[in-house]
Parts: sequence; structure tokens; C-alpha cells
Amino acid sequence: MARREDEKLAKHSDMSWKQDHPSTLFGNSVQKAERLLKHAKSHPEEIAIEHAFNQIEHAENAFMNAQQFGEHLDTVQQNKEYLEQIKQQLHEMQGKQ
Repeated sequence: MARREDEKLAKHSDMSWKQDHPSTLFGNSVQKAERLLKHAKSHPEEIAIEHAFNQIEHAENAFMNAQQFGEHLDTVQQNKEYLEQIKQQLHEMQGKQ
């Protein structure tokens, strides 16, 4: 019985590690920035654009953490490039207001 509990804890720890990994957190931040960009496009109010920019700032901080961690750098770089595209689209939206 104790062995089964240890296996459950090991699996949970592995899942928690993946969820808390800096590259995963950065990827999640980029996804959230994408969702907020889509929201700002469909509801182009100033507050929606501001929320998207705030999320981009948060994602950029997560990028720095992921880069310092030094693993999965190919994925981190892809997410960084995508984040830059999101930022560019937001700046274009802001210029149209």
C-alpha cells in the first residue's frame, strides 16, 4: 500500500515540475497574451489593449526566467518570436485608435 502512495506522489511531483518549469510558464504566458490579443481585436477598447500589453510584460519576465534556466531553449525561442508578433499586432492596433 505504501508503495502505491509513493508512486502517486512521484507522478504528482513530476506533473507539478512540468507545470512549474520556467519554459512551461513562459509558454503559458505567451498563450495568455495571444488570448488577450484576440479579445482586444474583437473588443478594441483601450482597457483590453492595456491588459494585453500588461500580459506581454508578464510574458517577457517569464522569458527572462526561462532563458536563465537554460533548458528547452528552442521552444523558448519560438515562443519569444511569437510573443514579438503579438506585440507588433498590438502596437498596430494601438496606432489605429
